[in-house]
Formats: sequence, structure tokens, C-alpha cells
Amino acid sequence: MKIKELRDNAIQLLKDLIETPSFSSEEDKTALRIERWFQHYDMSYKRTVNNVWAVNKYFEEGKPTLLLNSHHDTVKPNNGYTKDPFKAIFEDEKLYGLGSNDAGGCLVSLMATFTYFYNKKDLAYNLVIVASAEEESSGANGLNSMLSVIPNIDVAIVGEPTLMHLAVAEKGLVVFDAKVKGTASHAAHPNTDNAIYNTIEVLQWFKDFKFEKTSKALGEVKMTVTQINAGQQHNAVPSEVDLVIDVRVNDCYSNKEIAEVLQKESLCDSIVPRSLRLNSSSISVEHPLVKAGIDLGRETYGSPTLSDQAVLTCPSLKLGPGDSTRSHTADEFIYLKEIEEGITIYIELLEKVL
Repeated sequence: MKIKELRDNAIQLLKDLIETPSFSSEEDKTALRIERWFQHYDMSYKRTVNNVWAVNKYFEEGKPTLLLNSHHDTVKPNNGYTKDPFKAIFEDEKLYGLGSNDAGGCLVSLMATFTYFYNKKDLAYNLVIVASAEEESSGANGLNSMLSVIPNIDVAIVGEPTLMHLAVAEKGLVVFDAKVKGTASHAAHPNTDNAIYNTIEVLQWFKDFKFEKTSKALGEVKMTVTQINAGQQHNAVPSEVDLVIDVRVNDCYSNKEIAEVLQKESLCDSIVPRSLRLNSSSISVEHPLVKAGIDLGRETYGSPTLSDQAVLTCPSLKLGPGDSTRSHTADEFIYLKEIEEGITIYIELLEKVL
């Protein structure tokens, strides 16, 4: 199969996806467009809710299975856009449009790569591709829902913009709701147990606290108080203050361990995690996929951003065209040369291990 044809068709697919709104849980129309790709190349596929997936033609039981995954949902456009977010605009070698960089370029590049290998026999790995939904919202009908549907996977490449460098680890996420309590009173009377004043010491604790273990790939656990709320009127001291704490977890800790530390050590009266399922992820630098990427001149690093890797339990590598710093920005774009390079590197990478 000619790579140039795959590249041209992948770019056209990306243009069509940009011009088809696909907010999380509303991806039905982009799923239909993705289905047409599989139909065009006469590849068997299935659809589960808005997830479109397929296995290679010569899938063999007993072989290890490699997942190729990226998502076709987007966030909503912000107010800073000067270009139509739902129009694929090509200017100065850039393709503009919502979802072009996060993660449309990755998705179409992986789809082209899967298509390239679909009919090949005697591969060392089975291939599964999932064009997944609800990644941006960590929704119930995203990749997490597919793990019991698709064949068991042994390793995964998750397509997110990394400039085609190898993100060998990714931070997990736990969001905590916490309370600092005090005594309610009228503002005109003395009160030595003002919940808002009590919060000063708590906030200082969160600012100063350091988790002991530092990751070589991901550095320290990063903990940030992101929201605070208390009181309803000027003359009443509230009985409690609500805090929200965002914790980005390195691969030295499980989310459960982070929760245990904070529930034991923090000065809050209560602190409760919203979810413990978005764990950190990693892959050994000795894994054949990583070694193959290094042989191709790609660098390794640890990623601070969350992706669908968080729902996987197998080793996973985050790798894709585009730049993470462009994600969720106004006038989002991807260079066409990045997509061309992405398809080439994906294919060269897999040829080394398949």
C-alpha cells in the first residue's frame, strides 16, 4: 500500500473530522465518518456506542496484542478563537481547526498506520485499533468501556501530541474535596474558631508538603489547591470552608497511596477523593517499542498531562504528531508535515517490532 495515498487520505479525514462537531458523548457523526474509512479500505470493523474499533485481518489467538488508540472527541472551543473552529483552514503549512492537534492528527495517523499493516501476514503482534470517544471528559463510554470488549491487550500506543517523542510515563490524577471546619457566629462577636482563618494553616500545609518519592521520568508529585468556597453573607462567619485539591501523581505512587497519605497527614477535617481510577502509567525503556523509537532518534520523557493511558493496566507508550502545548488553545492547529512525519515514524517503529 502506498504511504503517500494513506497520508493524503488521512489529511482529508482530519479535515472532515474538524468540520464535524464531536464534543464528548456527542461523537456519533465523527464515528460515522471514521466508519467510512474502514469501509473504503475494505477492513472489517465494529462500533460500540461511539467507539470504532478493528483487529488486523490475520489476528491469531496466542500472539501478544498491541493496541493503537486515539480519540475523536473534543473539548468545546474557547472564546479566544479568531478562526471558525469547525472549519478546516489551511494556511502557512498549518491546518487549523478544533481537534486538529488534540488529537485528530494522532488519530488519523494511527488509522493510516493500522491500514498499512492490516493485510500483512505473520506479524509478531496482533493489532487492535480503537478510535475512542469521551476521552476529554473521562466518560463512562470511552476507552475504559472497551477493555472488556476488545481482545486482551499486552501493550499500547496511545496517540496524543508529543512531537513524535516517546512519553514513557504519564502522571495520574486525583481530585480531592476537603473541608476545614470552625464555629459559625455573627461577625460582630468574638470567634477564636473562624473556619476561614483556620484555613490559612491548612493552605500553608498544602503549599509546603512534599511527597517523599521522586520519579526519574515524572519528577515530584504535584499538589495544587485549585478552588476554595465559604460563606454566604457578609455578617456571618461560616462553619466550614470547602477546598478542591488537584494532585498529579508520579509513577512511584498509586492513587490509593496518595489518598492514604493525605487522609493521614493533612490538616483538613475531611478529605475525600472523587475517583482513584486515573492512575499514572509507564513503560520500561527496555521495552522493544521504546528501544525501536530510540533507534529512530526519538527522545524519551515523562508527560505531565493526562490521557486514556490512565485507564490501561498494561504498559503503554504515548506518542503522536502535534504539540501538547497547542491543545485546548484558541486557533488550534497542526502542521501537515507533522502528520506526514507521524505516519512515517509510526510505520517505521512498528516495522521494527512486528
